[in-house]
Amino acid sequence: MDSMLSKKAIGSNYSRVMDAKTLTLAPPTPLQPPPLPVPQPPPGLALFPSLKPPPKKKSSLILVGGMTTSILLRVGAKPDGSHLPWTFFLCSSPVTQNNLDSMLSKKAIGSNYSRVTDAKTLTLAPPTPPQPPPLPVPQPPPGLALFPSLKPPNKTLSFHQISVLLLTFAAYAAFHASRKPPSIVKSVLGPQPQTQNATADAGWPPFDGSRGPHRLGELDLAFLSAYAVGMYLSGHIGDRIDLRVFLTIGMMGSGFFTVVFGLGYFFSVHVLGFYVIVQIICGLFQSIGWPCVVSVVGNWSGKSKRGLIMGVWNSQTSVGNIIGSVVASSVLGFGWGWSFVLPGVFIVAVGVVVYLFLVVSPENVGLELEGKEVEVNVEGLPLVVSEKVETGEVGLVQSENADSLGAIGFLEAWRLPNVAPFAFCLFFSKLVAYTFLYWLPFYIRHTAVAGVHLSHKTSGILSTTFDIGGVIGGILAGFISDAIEARAFTALMFLLLSIPSLISYRIFGSISMISNVTLMFLSGLLVNGPYSLITTAVSADLGTQSLIKGNSRALATVTAIIDGTGSVGAALGPLLAGYISTRGWNSVFSMLTVSISIAAMLLIHVVKAEIKEKMNEGKWLRWSVVVQ
Repeated sequence: MDSMLSKKAIGSNYSRVMDAKTLTLAPPTPLQPPPLPVPQPPPGLALFPSLKPPPKKKSSLILVGGMTTSILLRVGAKPDGSHLPWTFFLCSSPVTQNNLDSMLSKKAIGSNYSRVTDAKTLTLAPPTPPQPPPLPVPQPPPGLALFPSLKPPNKTLSFHQISVLLLTFAAYAAFHASRKPPSIVKSVLGPQPQTQNATADAGWPPFDGSRGPHRLGELDLAFLSAYAVGMYLSGHIGDRIDLRVFLTIGMMGSGFFTVVFGLGYFFSVHVLGFYVIVQIICGLFQSIGWPCVVSVVGNWSGKSKRGLIMGVWNSQTSVGNIIGSVVASSVLGFGWGWSFVLPGVFIVAVGVVVYLFLVVSPENVGLELEGKEVEVNVEGLPLVVSEKVETGEVGLVQSENADSLGAIGFLEAWRLPNVAPFAFCLFFSKLVAYTFLYWLPFYIRHTAVAGVHLSHKTSGILSTTFDIGGVIGGILAGFISDAIEARAFTALMFLLLSIPSLISYRIFGSISMISNVTLMFLSGLLVNGPYSLITTAVSADLGTQSLIKGNSRALATVTAIIDGTGSVGAALGPLLAGYISTRGWNSVFSMLTVSISIAAMLLIHVVKAEIKEKMNEGKWLRWSVVVQ
């Protein structure tokens, strides 16, 4: 058949063609026995699509005439590379790639074929990708019905964009404010310093005694582990329901279980299992916050998104930590239960405002965002826009299926350039940052400053200095990286400078209050600065990789790997601090210093490639000697 088509020669089994219009098909082949059942591929290939062989190529020639359409089709090739024989199909409806695949699956092969006139070659229509079930259309928030002046055209697009930034900022700051009380009350729940009038084992059972710090670390592990697992579930669920409602559920649940934890004080609960279960459930509700707020911000952000604005918006974590520390410390004297009740009520109140006024997307209020081509990943960073790829061949046009682009396996994603270094770098960076988040007030309480042990309230409020430094550090790191156009290099410099800063804080922080505050601020600036910048550098690096450029599903897979690895470090750091602190705080700071050193070493190769790229562009010529 190939020879006949290429040379336009008619074989002996075919009648003579008059005016190149009439073609009589050869007699049908004898009936074949029913085919054996085709074995199905093992289920493991569905978990790791990268192990599957490439799809078979299809070649086809469609002859149309009269009331029927005859199709000559061959699939795949023989082991020696030659083509398989042609197969005949008959269809009476318009031919597209979809109904052609349907005919193949149903084996709709006719036994006889009618005469075909006016024969011509057609191009298959592009395949229609399978459409997911339609998502429910989010309704405008009920607060707009109470205040009609907030609706367009009374308010512009810019007004709603600013409102969304403020509401999401307040929402996630409230999440972190309700997450801060456990670190504030550690100094009350655990054993007291030896120099106090109370006995060394005084505290709140079951967190008192010599094993108190261990159990406090296990409490942090329960919360952070549930939070890490919930991040994946929340992102999956949030794509299918109204984000405003889902975010409100997360805030209400977080507030309720934060209050429940505090009720343990009022009802004198001394069962470790109660607090662990409450922390696990609270961690699941807390995980709803981040995917929701970044998705809403992504709906309102287009090409004109400013890095500085997003850098300021990302400081809501530190702002929330400051609010939670101040509120929890201020009422600690009335009983540690109030340190949980007030932040819990606070996030519930903010949740009511979010439910009433948060507009999920411009379409909900009849607005349209021009040039909206930015997707947001789980950490709220812009991903590249997906692109369609088409390949053309003689007589056949194939369009690449979007699903095939997303079929990137777990192991394949790990093998992509720079994924493993950034993932493990984020692991150690989060380990250090979250150790300070959960143990700094406890450390200040148990370390004499100028020979005096500070009170619980003073220790909690003083710990906010670290978060204030984190706000400045995140903005400063973003500004410097934009100025020199090298985010990985900036992150490495911050990490290297944070090593002597942590050592100085441990050695000289107890000399005076001024030295304590100054070194704590500097440590927060240098530790939290690269923590947020590393995630930005990861997103920028992935967006420029040719292997996955334009593949948003592949980017989501890689981002999940990096963020998940970082979350493991966030859960491990506070746990290790609880166990190691019983051997002395020098051991804890040694662990933090080693972790930052490893994080810095993991970025060396990335930074070296970054410097080479700048030199090739004619920049950073002074570094040529170092790199070479």
